Amino acid sequence: MPPHVKHAFIAIEDARFYEHPGVDWRGISRAVWLLATTDDRRVPGGSTITQQVAKMFFLSSEYSYTRKLTEIFLALKMERELSKDEIFELYLNKSFFGNRAYGVAAAAEFYYGKSLDQLTLAEAAMLASIPKFPSSGNPIINPERALVRRNYVLQRMREENLITPAQEQAAQAERVNASPHEPKIEVEAPYVAEMVRAEMEQRYGAEATTSGLKVYTTLDSTHQQAAALAVRSGLMEYDRRRGWRGAEAQLDLPAGETPEALRKRLRPYPTVGGLAAVLVTGTAGGKADVLTSAGTALQLDAETSKWTGKNPQQLLKRGDVVRLNLDPETGKLQLAQIPLAQATLVSLQPEDGAIRALVGGFSFGLNKFNRATQAQRLPGSSFKPFVYAAAFERGFSPASIVLDAPVVFRDRAGNVWRPQNDAGNFAGPMRLREAMVQSRNLVSVRLLDAIGVDFASRYITQFGFSQESLPPNLSMSLGTSSLTPLSIARGYAVFANGGYRVDPRFIDKVLDRNGVVLSEADPVRACRGCPGRAAGEQRATSVVDGFDFSPEGTARRRPKPWLSRPDPSQQTAR
Repeated sequence: MPPHVKHAFIAIEDARFYEHPGVDWRGISRAVWLLATTDDRRVPGGSTITQQVAKMFFLSSEYSYTRKLTEIFLALKMERELSKDEIFELYLNKSFFGNRAYGVAAAAEFYYGKSLDQLTLAEAAMLASIPKFPSSGNPIINPERALVRRNYVLQRMREENLITPAQEQAAQAERVNASPHEPKIEVEAPYVAEMVRAEMEQRYGAEATTSGLKVYTTLDSTHQQAAALAVRSGLMEYDRRRGWRGAEAQLDLPAGETPEALRKRLRPYPTVGGLAAVLVTGTAGGKADVLTSAGTALQLDAETSKWTGKNPQQLLKRGDVVRLNLDPETGKLQLAQIPLAQATLVSLQPEDGAIRALVGGFSFGLNKFNRATQAQRLPGSSFKPFVYAAAFERGFSPASIVLDAPVVFRDRAGNVWRPQNDAGNFAGPMRLREAMVQSRNLVSVRLLDAIGVDFASRYITQFGFSQESLPPNLSMSLGTSSLTPLSIARGYAVFANGGYRVDPRFIDKVLDRNGVVLSEADPVRACRGCPGRAAGEQRATSVVDGFDFSPEGTARRRPKPWLSRPDPSQQTAR
């Protein structure tokens, strides 16, 4: 540990660390005096570095006398068991520095891209200032507050004779140069990242997020990028068709305000879903001048707002906060707005359930609700294939003829239900294959009525749906169940892989900080190369949908030979 880094933390956190026995009675006396002489409910508690380590490892953040007393006894015991340097090492490696950086070495890497021995005195003092306010006072979120705190650390170092006045002045003159230094995001998948975090905490406890785990997911980066682009572009196009809603906000801009001051006005408006916020500084000649959060001045012409039918001067005025989007096809800027609608997309590999792409909404920063896994929505006509599958199990076939005509159902209470087709017309007798293609509601209702709701419900649960999610009435044929998009994708995978149900998964492998494999997925697969399944598919000319149509056959029901588990070495999902 470089001396100037060590001294910075000692000066600001616990100047008498190497002198007291783990508890600084002077600090505690000062805290008691403040409680007795002020109206403040919370006062500086005089916690030593040892007490802070005890709190980090063993206690909660509860503010109570009982917790404080326990902290004191733990600190005294730690001083008997560990050396001062060992306690200080625990403190530096456990402290939170904001932006997911735990430990001073991680903080130096994130904020400055340096190792500890490369830090300047000003940078070391800045790091020492962060643990007090890691989220609201770090130099990236709030550089002004961090600068004040850093200079106070330097002042304390000089008062403790750890640096000279000349060193203090030189360090205080150094500007704040902290910036994020983290690995480049290879693929944008924040919703999956949150799913991984929750899964790791469930498996390994709360320490999972701070213990240096490496998690490899099943995502395909090409698929994920395409999914994110599809959701965003689709929502934005849908939103454009409903017209321009106006500026996101309107700020009062005094004349002569500096560009730096204008940039600060944009801080409450971060980039959302790739849409960057800009501030309109003026309009003239059918164009608008805007300033970005990075301080770049841009001019918006009529092409930028072409989709609205008006030019920027007609739409905007000085002080407006609006969004810009970079068109991926033309590479040009477009006036944009955050869509009011939401959407989700999930894509999985039917053979083993590996999720290849998942987008839970327009922007994770805007709304962390994952619509792919948490949104219970009505599937509508996308649910009909499951009803048809149940009907085929009862003896129907794609060539079966069902009447598409008005029908009325009356329950025991006398309530009447008259289902209708979406187009409001009727096609008369038609084969199921045509009814499926045209999504005829009345055919689906008659089909479910013919096979029975109870049977269909039990059969459809084999696709992975819970019995509770399926309504116990004929409306189930029209998709009135409450299901997640992921569960629908899982159900469709059964059709795609030849009748096998697989479990969706998104984690392939988990390694600890030393590269040791903690867990590795060994999924059950609906393998296409299994001998039994291959033999069954070769009989496709004589066996269709489980019925034997061979020359000597009598159209009797036959079991599919590939539904039995093949060689034990092959993993096949039932």
